[in-house]
Amino acid sequence: MCRYLIQLALLSLIAFSIPVYPSHAKTGFLRVSFTKAGLVAGAGAGHGVLTFDGRDYPFRVSGLSLGLTIGASTNRLVGRAAYLTRLNDFAGTYTSVGGGVALAGGIGRVQLKNDKGVIITLEGAKAGVEFSANLSSIEITLE
Repeated sequence: MCRYLIQLALLSLIAFSIPVYPSHAKTGFLRVSFTKAGLVAGAGAGHGVLTFDGRDYPFRVSGLSLGLTIGASTNRLVGRAAYLTRLNDFAGTYTSVGGGVALAGGIGRVQLKNDKGVIITLEGAKAGVEFSANLSSIEITLE
């Protein structure tokens, strides 16, 4: 029993003496306006602002969706971009699988991920008439 306690104490000492380094990834906050329309395939464009490290960075967003898309909508979304290590990680191509419905108005929610590991989560008001179930590719370009 005493030997077991000594081993446990040594293991605890080793575990607590190993340095733990905090992640250098940061989170940015977004405001986006996006308009899209389509029949079978959809297309859209918009603009937004990323707040990162205390500064605002404007960006453009454009995208295509393939699947079932009928109608048109305008979205005003807010959210966050997680796992940013530097500003340039934000720009790029994001993918998403999802769907949504808007009849005159509603709430939209989307989660996107790019090849650098950045995950964008957005939600907000959606206006228009739209039904969609598709695979989307969104391109974000810093201005």
